[in-house]
Amino acid sequence: MTDTATIDAFLTPQHRELAQATHTFVHESIAPLGHAASDDAARTQARDMVALLADGGCYQPIADQDWRGCCIVREHLAYGLPLADAVFALQALGCTPMMISGNERAAAEWLPQAFGGKLMTAFAMTEAEAGSDVAAIATTARRDGDDYVIDGSKTLISNAGIADLYLVFATVDAAKRKHGITCFAVPADADGLEFTNAQIMSAPHPLGEMRFSDCRVPVSARIGAEGEGLTVGFATLERLRPTVGAAACGMAARALDEAMSHARSRHQFGKPLSDFQLIKARLARMATDLDAARLLVYRAAHDLDNHADAAMSSAKAKAFATEAAQRIVDDAVQILGGRGVLADHPVDQLYRAVRALRIYEGTTEIQHLIIAGHLLADA
Repeated sequence: MTDTATIDAFLTPQHRELAQATHTFVHESIAPLGHAASDDAARTQARDMVALLADGGCYQPIADQDWRGCCIVREHLAYGLPLADAVFALQALGCTPMMISGNERAAAEWLPQAFGGKLMTAFAMTEAEAGSDVAAIATTARRDGDDYVIDGSKTLISNAGIADLYLVFATVDAAKRKHGITCFAVPADADGLEFTNAQIMSAPHPLGEMRFSDCRVPVSARIGAEGEGLTVGFATLERLRPTVGAAACGMAARALDEAMSHARSRHQFGKPLSDFQLIKARLARMATDLDAARLLVYRAAHDLDNHADAAMSSAKAKAFATEAAQRIVDDAVQILGGRGVLADHPVDQLYRAVRALRIYEGTTEIQHLIIAGHLLADA
């Protein structure tokens, strides 16, 4: 894996120690697990990795809200095994709303279990007609005495069917649009919650649909006040967007290493591929894109850790790093040629895994709108 020299200015000695420890953990405990061959295998592997990542100390940066630390962990996990990165990401998405909302009861009940690897979380926001347009959420939550009753459905939910706790976004007043949306912590065994369908991605990943039918949860399950769901949700996404970029950098770094190894060892026309100028130019472009992406990612995480306004830097990091990673992985496939499209090759696995990063937690287009909005406001 690329060393920390490129981003050293953004890191503390503790972050450099974390990078070395995580590198060792991934090399010894994560990478040997190998790529899940099917969706069912991915569900089993993801579930098993919840505890494994806790044993490796991976969740501590989430608990500390150390966003540079989270980026370091995600970059190394994504380099070694993208599914492990996804497990980490979902723990962060599920735990962060409870940490920032002020619901001490929910935090005390669920966070120690999540950080201890005994509980898997999920972030249930997306619906069939509410993707980028989050204000269109149609799932409802009706107050009934000391409870809320949730009705509706969610789709494209990672960890659907295998998580223990879902952070669910529903509206308490549809007429208020975004101002009615509220967040709830819903246990998987809640009456009226049903996992309805597994959705199969190009890269094996636990994804699916859920339905809520008179699903009753106590008022204490509400995360934040009524109508503050999007505030909590967007604050969570803003904190985690640089970490998505970090995962992209991890996948890109792995693809670059695989491409360089192949270019050195593969001979055509009597010499190694690495002697050809077109290959050299492609490798140079890949390395430059990766460095630029990492600098944006760790600058944004540094902003977050220092409580600076990070909305624009987080959007830049997420947009550029994920798009750059897509280019880098695609270039790696091209350098490897036929070997790069064999299903058991790491580069082909990366090619399928990296694509989703440009979509989830806000598409590239949404990031561009955020960036432009801040630019125009500042002007």
